[in-house]
Amino acid sequence: MTIPRLRSALASLALLAAVLVPAPPAAAAPAAYVALGDSYSSGTGTRSYLADGTNCQRSVHAFPVLIASARGYALDFRACSGATIPDVAAGQLGALTPATAYVSVSVGGNDAAFVAVLTECAKPAWMSNCTAAIDRAQGIITGQLPGRLASLYGQIRARAPQASVTVAGYPRIFNGEDCNAATWFSPTEEARLNATAELLNRTTAAAAAAAGFTFRDPSAVFGGHAVCDDVEWLNGLANPVSDSYHPNRSGHAVGYAPLIGPALTGAPVAVTAATLQAAELSAPALARDQRTHAAQDARITPERFVLPDLKAPAARAAAARAGVDLGDPASIARADRAAEALQTGRGGSK
Repeated sequence: MTIPRLRSALASLALLAAVLVPAPPAAAAPAAYVALGDSYSSGTGTRSYLADGTNCQRSVHAFPVLIASARGYALDFRACSGATIPDVAAGQLGALTPATAYVSVSVGGNDAAFVAVLTECAKPAWMSNCTAAIDRAQGIITGQLPGRLASLYGQIRARAPQASVTVAGYPRIFNGEDCNAATWFSPTEEARLNATAELLNRTTAAAAAAAGFTFRDPSAVFGGHAVCDDVEWLNGLANPVSDSYHPNRSGHAVGYAPLIGPALTGAPVAVTAATLQAAELSAPALARDQRTHAAQDARITPERFVLPDLKAPAARAAAARAGVDLGDPASIARADRAAEALQTGRGGSK
């Protein structure tokens, strides 16, 4: 065979081999996971937040990041502190597509102004009205939230028709005592605040069931880990104050992630040292991705607990009306008990 014919034959064999031997398959793209909602999904309370140019307080220690890191999912981390149902509908649902595989959402607490209720109830009763604040919140939960949640859940399903959707509820915050010297929550008030969280969970669970979504109530998981328990998974009065009354890192890693993960993904989710390392390494990419939504996120009003200030002019005026000596803790406490008894009609002690 001549050299030109040999070259031609070799070229033909190479072409035949290229046709017959398939190229190695491309690596499958990671499953798309979208985390929607408020501060209980963004990670407020974990004391470490993404530098994404927002006030959303998104943290790599939040349960959505831990779940995504454990399972190797591609996370679009849209949850934002202060978000209400209208905020989620207007600013977060754009992350959903028909290719979205997993969605988690926690929302409703800010619609009932729960942080503002906590701020009111933390004050002495002679300068506040916790009973009225709780009554208003419960009225919103029963009267307005069912319709708002039904609409939101319908939009989620329409945008992500094949996604596994899990709705996260809220834990009971209190254990019946107030171990913080700068707040005045009574056992009666704490019981009513816990009951309000339970009402919110029941309302959310009903709406989730009607939409065909999975609901997970964290109340049992967080049992024994409330504010003032020996091992807290929920911050009490914190520094910074904005982290108060939210799950801490343990609350997300040991409470929420193992609760939400299996419901969302169909498999157990273990938060290991490798998971935490992967979550921390994801911070630059998460911050970059969410920075593109900073202008939209700026429309969300952060909900922040406000520490009672007995030196404020309004507090001094209330103390004068109630005959309280602000220099005497016993006087403050006596007037607090008396004012709460009047408000509730049942009496009470703090």
